[in-house]
Amino acid sequence: MQFARLGPAGSEIPVVIDPDGSVVDLRPLTSDITGAFLAAEPGPDELVAHARAAGDLPTIPADEAAALRRGAPVARPGKVVCIGLNYRDHAAETGADIPTEPIVFMKDPSTVIGPDDEVLIPRGSTKTDWEVELAIVIGRTARYCASEDEAAACIAGYTIAHDVSEREFQLERGGQWDKGKSCETFNPLGPWLVTPNGFADAGLDPERLGLRLSVNGEVRQDGTTADMIFRPTEVVRYLSQFMVLHPGDVINTGTPAGVALGSGAPYLRAGDVVELSADGLGSQRQTVGAA
Repeated sequence: MQFARLGPAGSEIPVVIDPDGSVVDLRPLTSDITGAFLAAEPGPDELVAHARAAGDLPTIPADEAAALRRGAPVARPGKVVCIGLNYRDHAAETGADIPTEPIVFMKDPSTVIGPDDEVLIPRGSTKTDWEVELAIVIGRTARYCASEDEAAACIAGYTIAHDVSEREFQLERGGQWDKGKSCETFNPLGPWLVTPNGFADAGLDPERLGLRLSVNGEVRQDGTTADMIFRPTEVVRYLSQFMVLHPGDVINTGTPAGVALGSGAPYLRAGDVVELSADGLGSQRQTVGAA
């Protein structure tokens, strides 16, 4: 199933999007796609299936759904945890050694916006960069997971993240990476969340997904999650040794090669258009503005 949220920022409607494009209203079942909904038993897939079988969920007309803004597929993440240099080709292009353990940093959860919302260049910025990433959404509390199988059971689903980054703030101004990662609008998310069951039903594997990003129509990133150093289940297992991951938390798992920092391409400027996509997870499109 594709779980999504449609409507104005702060007033999104929780929905499921069927393979044929039909949009099912989840409001009789939940007020929003929150951590609590994702953690509910017997699970969001089963809850929706039971409600649909009972005839409790209406369909939103296609023209009405198409006119609605696409929001981030999970409401108000408690935290956004990020993994740096998690692709071999990206580490190589930046001249970094292959990490022996995941590089972990945090991103202000208020950076999360919809997949088509405007991205703002921070004031004083000259090095705002792009990063297409596979994002994990947590569905069960992950605390000291003993195995990758245990970690996998804590994953509600996957979506696309655009980990926008200001490289001067991140790397040249001292301190932690966070201040180059936490500027407003720096984490477009979505358009939808696909559950592990949804991946299996579609014959997709989160460890073998194509990721793509273009700027003004020019391809900048064209990679695959098969190039990850630490795969998604290992990332969740590892993080759970250092912090408790709660339902609704988001993990950005790293980016393939092709960022401006490593490729020498021009950094983002107001007026640029960035487009991202991932196999089975849809696409994003952002126009860049100025803060």
